[in-house]
Amino acid sequence: MRILHTSDWHLGRSFHRVGLLDAQAAFLDHLVATVRTHDVDVVVVAGDVYDRAVPSLGAVELFDRTLHRLADAGVPAVMISGNHDSARRLGVGAGLMGRAGIHLRTDPAGCGEPVVLADRHGDVAFYGLPYLEPALVREEFEELAARPDRAGQPVGHEAVLGAAMDRVRADLAGRAAGTRSVVLAHAFVVGGVPSESERDITVGGVAFVPAGVFDGVDYVALGHLHGAQTLTERVRYSGSPLAYSFSEATHRKTVWLVELGPDGAVGAERIDCPVPRALARIRGRLDDLLADPGLARHEEAWVEATLTDAARPYEPMARLAERFPYTLSLVFEPEHGEDDPHASYARRLAGRTDQQIAEDFVAHVRGGAGADGPERAVLRGVLDEVRVDATVREVTP
Repeated sequence: MRILHTSDWHLGRSFHRVGLLDAQAAFLDHLVATVRTHDVDVVVVAGDVYDRAVPSLGAVELFDRTLHRLADAGVPAVMISGNHDSARRLGVGAGLMGRAGIHLRTDPAGCGEPVVLADRHGDVAFYGLPYLEPALVREEFEELAARPDRAGQPVGHEAVLGAAMDRVRADLAGRAAGTRSVVLAHAFVVGGVPSESERDITVGGVAFVPAGVFDGVDYVALGHLHGAQTLTERVRYSGSPLAYSFSEATHRKTVWLVELGPDGAVGAERIDCPVPRALARIRGRLDDLLADPGLARHEEAWVEATLTDAARPYEPMARLAERFPYTLSLVFEPEHGEDDPHASYARRLAGRTDQQIAEDFVAHVRGGAGADGPERAVLRGVLDEVRVDATVREVTP
């Protein structure tokens, strides 16, 4: 069976205030063409179809047109909701669309109920695990609370994904011998490399789940991280089809064409996505950037310029735009020593989690005495509560 694995379309998203709907439409044209030219049997979309819980009308219309084109091509699709999607909104009409071969899996209660498709070698069961926000799905996975080994422990991503996969394996065990299996999941799996454009899904300071959570199935189609990655031969991220931050300037944007053999063996190749405009990150003093002949190749790219001038130059954006008309981001990082008190606040916080920043603040106001164990737990609980509250408010009409 030939499977086209994609994810993280983020329909409706912009790039530094530049609308990307036309570029997203071009990608979806490419996707439909790829389905036809490569004789794809099924398309899987591993979450973040939209960029926000309440997408724009243009994004919804683009999604609708794409579903019609896939249905007209007679190629089924299996899709899950991601952390950017409103699961309830995306899942509206799922039952009716399923009759046309468009299978939306947005309800955690359906993790163990696959979409079963067949080829000449037999059945393939596709299990959709939508993004599972632990604080919102713990009642669905109430068996977690009953486990003695988890008494008093917070329910995190690993726990809820493990419970969902237990349901997958239980269903698969009851199917005919030789039934192959594919799992779609939206999560941050150990070994994956993030970029700056993914929304944080940290819970209790732990966002990662081990790849071993998915043991027992033939292929795992992951979404959430925006770079295409192979964690194991059977566990892969497709990445986003477009770049959504300058941290993705070196990404090669692709989809996976996965060949699932009759015995469950997996082969995969990457198919390049159309690039609306190259990305470039340039760094140096303004006069040097404007004069450097080696930067000529970036003159038609979307540019992020980091200026290292000791003093802020006059009208830097206007001057940059004369040579690099598609400059979208301007960053100032004067060349000072690491101990310079004027070093940017953002630079000092780079790579630190909200929990670490909060603990640093406690140590600062106490003259160096950091938070103890119970205080760290309180900080963690408050940060989780704020993040979950923001998620609930975003998806509630």
